[in-house]
Amino acid sequence: MDCQHSDNVKDSNLAHLDVGVIRTDEPLSRHCSWRIGGPADLFVEPADADQIARLMEFAHNRHIPLLVIGEGSNLLFDDAGVRGIVLKIGRRLGRISIHGQTIVAEGGAWVPQLARRAGRAGLTGLEHIIGIPGTIGGLVMMNGGSHRQAVGDHVRRVWIIDRTGNERVLTREECRFDYRRSALQGTGAAVTRVELTCPVGDPQEIRRRMVEDLRERRHKFPRKQPNCGSVFLSSPAMHTQVGPPGKVIQDAGLKGMRIGGAEVSPLHANFIVNRGGASCRDVLELINHIRAVVRQRIDFDLMCEVRYVSPQAVLMPADQALQLVAVHAPG
Repeated sequence: MDCQHSDNVKDSNLAHLDVGVIRTDEPLSRHCSWRIGGPADLFVEPADADQIARLMEFAHNRHIPLLVIGEGSNLLFDDAGVRGIVLKIGRRLGRISIHGQTIVAEGGAWVPQLARRAGRAGLTGLEHIIGIPGTIGGLVMMNGGSHRQAVGDHVRRVWIIDRTGNERVLTREECRFDYRRSALQGTGAAVTRVELTCPVGDPQEIRRRMVEDLRERRHKFPRKQPNCGSVFLSSPAMHTQVGPPGKVIQDAGLKGMRIGGAEVSPLHANFIVNRGGASCRDVLELINHIRAVVRQRIDFDLMCEVRYVSPQAVLMPADQALQLVAVHAPG
């Protein structure tokens, strides 16, 4: 998008549409766990599905790039930011209700809170998401989870607003959940509500498992420096062939490897931390170097779980973004 088009986006009169809180030139580093990224031309936080629908229709009709985000826990924003609209579904859309074995959560519901609410209600199956810092909408979009479990196993229905502003209700089957994937990815849709069903369990045992999971995370994962969680995708097939990404990277001697402000965590090698002032380019160069070393060492291509966001609001796995950014291996 050229500068004139960018100015037109900022001049767009959204206030009369009632689409929520609107900010211009909002630093995206404030809205991702890596604390990296330039400004968004327009940054909007809706409070309900109607506001989301109006905003999506507005952007679609005017051919304005629009990106839907949650807490940004799995995103790497470009240093140039986004020349368009960033729509954040956050805690203004975070209500949770539980009736029997059915949980209904708005797209912005905080995942750890959802896990705790389910546990207190004596519902099991969501213990593995207790330590995931993000929204349920984002988690469902990528069928996220931990310990090789996935939230999609408990999803019954998903409410979305598509990129044209129309609401749809999808069944679990229509979501086509796969390992860390769903049919929702790449559609540009916004998840506004999720219905889950969970079996009944012992609240004390559920709490014990969640406490144990959080304790393990405190010891295994970096917590003091900004990071996006696991950078490289793991899978049952990968485990069988070469082991988990963290072990593969550690065995390659890359723990503590640093480019600019980005560093392979000395605590867990599948985490890249922001040591202070890291840029998008720093992270992409480090990802590029890790992949090259691993490929040369064991002839295996590491694929990124983290998503890169281009200035045109295009979302893609970070390993696919490397060709778009001039990177070089460290000298």
